[in-house]
Amino acid sequence: MKYVEVIANQGSSDTVAAISEKVKASDFRLGMVGEDGMRAMRLLVADNQVQNLLDLLENILGAQPTARIMVLPVEVSLPRLGVDQEKYQDSAISLREALHQEVSKGARLDMNYIVLLMLSTVVAAIGMIENNVAVVIGAMVIAPLLTPNLALSLGTALGDIELMRKSALTLLVGIALAVLMCAALGAWWPETLSGDQFPELMSRTQAGWSAVALALASGAAAALSLTSGLSSVLVGVMVAVALLPPASTVGIMLGQGNLGLAAGAALLLAINIVCVNLASKLVFYVKDIRPRKRTDKDKASGAMRVYILVWALTLLLLMLVVYLRAAR
Repeated sequence: MKYVEVIANQGSSDTVAAISEKVKASDFRLGMVGEDGMRAMRLLVADNQVQNLLDLLENILGAQPTARIMVLPVEVSLPRLGVDQEKYQDSAISLREALHQEVSKGARLDMNYIVLLMLSTVVAAIGMIENNVAVVIGAMVIAPLLTPNLALSLGTALGDIELMRKSALTLLVGIALAVLMCAALGAWWPETLSGDQFPELMSRTQAGWSAVALALASGAAAALSLTSGLSSVLVGVMVAVALLPPASTVGIMLGQGNLGLAAGAALLLAINIVCVNLASKLVFYVKDIRPRKRTDKDKASGAMRVYILVWALTLLLLMLVVYLRAAR
């Protein structure tokens, strides 16, 4: 359950009270009227009704520049809910605004992102060269490349062009930085980094059908974990569909002058990116993550179908490349 606190003009009290009945709020309380004529109102609402409540409140309070709406978590509520009510709570989708706030943080191209990416790139490169699986897994977890992909998908679902632009830029800069750093490392390294003595590195130069299935499943799991509020699952997804190791491998092989292996790693990286975006877009679409306004919903839905088609066609093209490479 959630406590939703509304601070609005006291003339909105009756309207907010009517909305509380519409969303079947468990409790509705009116606070004191302040000297500025604003009144605090609190509603105790089930999780599956919070998004509907916020949309209704935004429609009526949008003209009040000083109005505020705050959602407060409820850690414990007694007496306990019934079994049917708990099922509704568990099936509730995370708030559109909460999803946007969470993923937009990972779409910021700031110094924290760059430093974290540089550190994780060093860890990934050393782990693969030393064939240390634990170190490679550590790099996968700390690498900040998954969230920009999810932000790109969510921006598409909400029709948020600015979020799409920022997340795409953040992702491209991150991959380019990882490739450049590892290219310098590959050129400087005194020995040839290829062959059976480097299994962790060589495994990132081959893209097969299993990579497509893995990336699709992981992308869907990432989006599902966000919409259901299970963000801790993202750690496992970061390991399952890591973007940094193949990006680092591309750079290392380019630095070594091995264009064939670099192309294989680039293909694996492209498959992971395309599959994560395609799968997460499908989940957001099925979960009905849409903008609030009806006109924006129609535009976003049409754009979403186009983007899904484009990503699907891109994946088919990559799968054709995989088939041709395997047939050689």
